[in-house]
Amino acid sequence: MNTNPLRQYFRRPAVYLRLPSNGIGYPAGALTLPENGELPVFPMTAIDEITSKTPDALFNGTAVCDIIKSCVPDIKDPWAVQGNDLDAILIAIKAASGDQLTIGSSCPKCQNVADFSLNLPSILASLKAGDYNRELEVNDLKIKFRPLTYKEMNEAALSQFEINKANTLIQTDIPEEQKQKILEEALRQITDQTMVLLSKSIEHIKTPTSVVDNKDYILDFIKNCDKNVYVTLRDYSAKLRGESELKPLQITCESCGNQYEQPFTLNISDFFG
Repeated sequence: MNTNPLRQYFRRPAVYLRLPSNGIGYPAGALTLPENGELPVFPMTAIDEITSKTPDALFNGTAVCDIIKSCVPDIKDPWAVQGNDLDAILIAIKAASGDQLTIGSSCPKCQNVADFSLNLPSILASLKAGDYNRELEVNDLKIKFRPLTYKEMNEAALSQFEINKANTLIQTDIPEEQKQKILEEALRQITDQTMVLLSKSIEHIKTPTSVVDNKDYILDFIKNCDKNVYVTLRDYSAKLRGESELKPLQITCESCGNQYEQPFTLNISDFFG
């Protein structure tokens, strides 16, 4: 038992977060959901602040996991956080810590550049999860999708980084034939990665006689199915992800009064770094 007489002065929850997914689909032990469905979110500590500024930890994803564990202790396994919940969790931590989230914007009409502070509670309220309960019907198949986990998203980002790093050779002074080989290999790797991610985003495929949830079988199907079927699966998965993404910001230019939309995405390095 902690008998520290200063315990009553420890940080307390500053925000209560209802996950866009409502906690549905998490593996056993990854999440403890209170009866009211709202997760207490604590402000960041000084240690969390140091963690948020550690480049290697941000790059490999451990910084985000450590901060989530510290600030949302009911999330026991941050690597298992669903992609459709991640933005909401990060914004809630930012809001609980009393931090402002500021973005720069350039007016497309008068090119005036200005910074805007975002209303984090309003953004949180607007976040919704994609409807992963629906099944996509393709011919006589029924495909059930699921959101990717933070671990899967981070692994994909690391793989993409390695591909991009290799592609920098194309910009160097090397023979044209070698450049072409590098480009072809990069395109092959990107296609392979896209197919792997798509297979991971499929929970199962129902045929008239069976339910297939083996990831190797699903990946094999994606690699060998008709091109039109592949495009249908890829686009449907992207549509589900889009339903969970942050909506464009509605901005009014301070200089000319022009109202316009600006896409809004969270870059974790900028968000915590």
